[in-house]
Amino acid sequence: MKKELIKNYGIITLMALMNALAISLFIDPNNLAPGGVTGIAIIISRFLPIETGTLIFMLNIPILLFAIWQFGIRFAVSTIYTIALISAFTNILAPFGAATDDILLAALAGGVIYAVSIGMIMKVGATTGGMDIIVKWMRTKLPYLKTGVLFFITDAVIITMSGIVFRDIDAALYAGITVVVNSIVLDLVLYGRDEAKLLYIISDRPKEITERILTELDIGVTYIEGRGAYSGKEKKVLMCVAKKQASPRVEVIVKEEDAEAFMVVTSATEIFGEGFKSYFSERF
Repeated sequence: MKKELIKNYGIITLMALMNALAISLFIDPNNLAPGGVTGIAIIISRFLPIETGTLIFMLNIPILLFAIWQFGIRFAVSTIYTIALISAFTNILAPFGAATDDILLAALAGGVIYAVSIGMIMKVGATTGGMDIIVKWMRTKLPYLKTGVLFFITDAVIITMSGIVFRDIDAALYAGITVVVNSIVLDLVLYGRDEAKLLYIISDRPKEITERILTELDIGVTYIEGRGAYSGKEKKVLMCVAKKQASPRVEVIVKEEDAEAFMVVTSATEIFGEGFKSYFSERF
């Protein structure tokens, strides 16, 4: 338990540095306000003589109080640690200035680095504060929405505000690119690319097809009891999930065993269970 805790805090420390790199070297110096508390802090820093990192910490205080109320002090401890590090690292790295003057490259690189850091921090059970906490709370109310989608919605509002405040539509649009990249990469980090197919097979040779799928591909098959609406005959419906590269082989097996079989193949966007992802480790 202690070893796991040390490992998690090591990951948090490294990812907090990565998060600060995205803010200080790509996002902030290029006047990009990519939503969330970070975006709000960047906007405010243009009007007040306060460093962005300090503003990030200050803006998170009321949100942290909300987090303690909703999720308990244990959750808040790791989040406070994360926010403190991000704020400190952001201020330390700020004097180095922009890593690139190309605003498009800054939007893309900043979005990727920012998303990876947030995703990895969430994977160990912490958050980077701000909208992470709000999104985590929203996920308990709307579990069918992905994290990246919720971030996209909340960030879009702040990006619109930045365009109005800065009176620079180009900067707002580039910030939008950062948010889109962040949303896509964040979902990839949290959920991975399942790349799987869900197959339903109705055949007069279910036993033969099942045995070949089990032995040749080592893929699980589930029998669903069915009845033909027209014929009234009892039938076994085979259901299996195959990774994308293996699904063509399933189709070949079905064709070889029963060319008249009825088969439905559809994409599976998320799969939890043996051979895929753990439900409890992936959900937030």
